[in-house]
Amino acid sequence: MLLIHQLPAKPAYARVKVWRRLQALGAVTVKNAVYALPCNEETQEDFAWLAREIRELGGEAVVSEAQLIDGLSDEELRGLFTTARTEDYRRLAEEAASVERRLADEAANGELSEVAGHVARLRRQVGEVAAIDFFDSDGRETVEKTLARLESRLQEGRDTAMPQQNQSPASALGGKLWVTREHVQIDRIASAWLVRRFIDPVAHFKFVPGRAYQPRSGEVRFDMFEGEYTHEGDRCTFEVLLQRAGLDDPALAAIGEIIHDVDLKDGKYGRDETAGIRTVMAGIAAAHRDDEQRIARGSAVLDDLYEYFKSQLGGSERAS
Repeated sequence: MLLIHQLPAKPAYARVKVWRRLQALGAVTVKNAVYALPCNEETQEDFAWLAREIRELGGEAVVSEAQLIDGLSDEELRGLFTTARTEDYRRLAEEAASVERRLADEAANGELSEVAGHVARLRRQVGEVAAIDFFDSDGRETVEKTLARLESRLQEGRDTAMPQQNQSPASALGGKLWVTREHVQIDRIASAWLVRRFIDPVAHFKFVPGRAYQPRSGEVRFDMFEGEYTHEGDRCTFEVLLQRAGLDDPALAAIGEIIHDVDLKDGKYGRDETAGIRTVMAGIAAAHRDDEQRIARGSAVLDDLYEYFKSQLGGSERAS
């Protein structure tokens, strides 16, 4: 499937904006201003949305299904995709290896938080690349193995540094596999962000159909039927996690009020920011079908929202 477009000279930022969107979609260049994606329902929607953005910027755009006849074979086009993703994995593997080399020094000094932050960021980036890796490119296994070693060593470091009896409620939740319903929306996106940023920076998530799922040892279910962390009374899952993890943070409480009103639709708190966050999260869900990518995009929004509320109300990175 091809996107053929033309942009006006102004505004100057339009070309950069469109280029970044194309990179995020995993599109490859066939020729100047001609980009390709494998043809499926999701990529058709992605190109259609981008074409609309281009027209709103004053440009022209056409989306079409195409059959390659001369000049570029299907195999060569597939090679463009795999080369791009292999390079992405190579770059992430190099970063992960660099973090692994630093881990021994950080662990010796008892300073694991910075390394954990790097590992969490790399884990999100691997998920984003995997979401646009249409042909199972080489390199993912290498970076996944390095991240798995890092996550294991970080968990060992936390266990050594903090005996079980001295752990805060949030710390006691580390090292779990977090399970929730697939097709995540705002409460699950926000809860996943809360877990990764304030409870377990290297948390893994598993997405399942829902009601019929039988949990396994080491799994914690959230925002799903009979889950360990789900709605209680008039509180959404995010609010329940906040309370039970002992996260007493005014900035997080403000975010919880927004998530509550969007998820439960009861207008209980009526914060001015709610309508905007509702729209942004709905846009993320519409633009991305992959659950990890929805969480990654939503987490970026919530990171900024948290910084805003922290500047207004105060807050701490890891309350207990």
